[in-house]
Amino acid sequence: MAELTAIDGRSCLRRGAVAGLITLALLAPASAATVDPGSAEAAPRAPENGAIALLAMRSGVTAQAKPQGFRAAQTSPRSAPTERITVRDDRGVSLSFAAPPARIVSLLPSLTESVCALGGCARLVGIDRFSDWPSEVQSLPRLGGLEDAQIERIVALEPDVVLAAASARSTQRLEALGLKVLVVESQTHADVKRTLGLLARLLGTPDEAARLWSAIEQDLQRAAALVPPARRGQRVYFEVASAPYAAGAASFIGETLARLGMANAVPAELGPFPKLNPEYVVRIQPDIVMAVQREIDAMPRRPGWRHLRALQQQRTCGFAAGRYEMLVRPGPRLGEAALQLADCLAMLEPR
Repeated sequence: MAELTAIDGRSCLRRGAVAGLITLALLAPASAATVDPGSAEAAPRAPENGAIALLAMRSGVTAQAKPQGFRAAQTSPRSAPTERITVRDDRGVSLSFAAPPARIVSLLPSLTESVCALGGCARLVGIDRFSDWPSEVQSLPRLGGLEDAQIERIVALEPDVVLAAASARSTQRLEALGLKVLVVESQTHADVKRTLGLLARLLGTPDEAARLWSAIEQDLQRAAALVPPARRGQRVYFEVASAPYAAGAASFIGETLARLGMANAVPAELGPFPKLNPEYVVRIQPDIVMAVQREIDAMPRRPGWRHLRALQQQRTCGFAAGRYEMLVRPGPRLGEAALQLADCLAMLEPR
């Protein structure tokens, strides 16, 4: 894990005052949100938070190559417009900035990826422990995660804004210390599009969001065209954690599968990322099973799962850990994720 080895001059001047404030903040109890285990940024807490945070919290993976459509140039804060910027986060809280933030901390992988895809990678000064894409972020200070953000180190970096998930326990403490925290929650494709627009406005490059979303849409359409007609309509069980948690029809992963013409074995009424009874999965007999490869390998050893016909007939899509992380992050690589799912569906043997 990368460590913070230097603090800029401004932080050194304020260290005594900051330390006192931090002590008070750390003594104050953190607000604990009650999260339905089937919710999407709960735990992914969704594949980043419930079942998404669960995924982000359990894995650190190798950075992936830039996907097709990643064409954003790094933008300099000094070349950005100087008019005041006001954005409203997913709590309904309005944040105002005299200029586009030049120092950003991101505490969620999908938000790190979104900032970089919009051209703001050079403005990141710290990230959560699981952010790993693009490669430019690898050398940044690692500042913890949803449950254990390192408050003192974040404050010492003097960020203009901290990007966090709704379930992050550090938000109130950081705000009590005078930091601006932008809370963003993405559980659907529409959420991802909205989040990209919000972040693009924050960065002072509002036109970048439309460009990036257009590239995502093009990849989604290309992916749908790759799925064999004989596969369309088959029911997919997509596992996001071995409890098991699944990506239901209401999740962003479920939406991607629907765009590919696939059905979901887990109905929308169960929530975006529900925790399932293992016997339920055997009972519904999905046509295709998708998961990280190590779980695909372990599934036949789960009680009763050897009776899953999809496993018996090898109708499975097992993904290497690094590629799998891309699939379960609601961010700018949605299109590339769809192409990866389509490639696997195209390679499965006919029934």
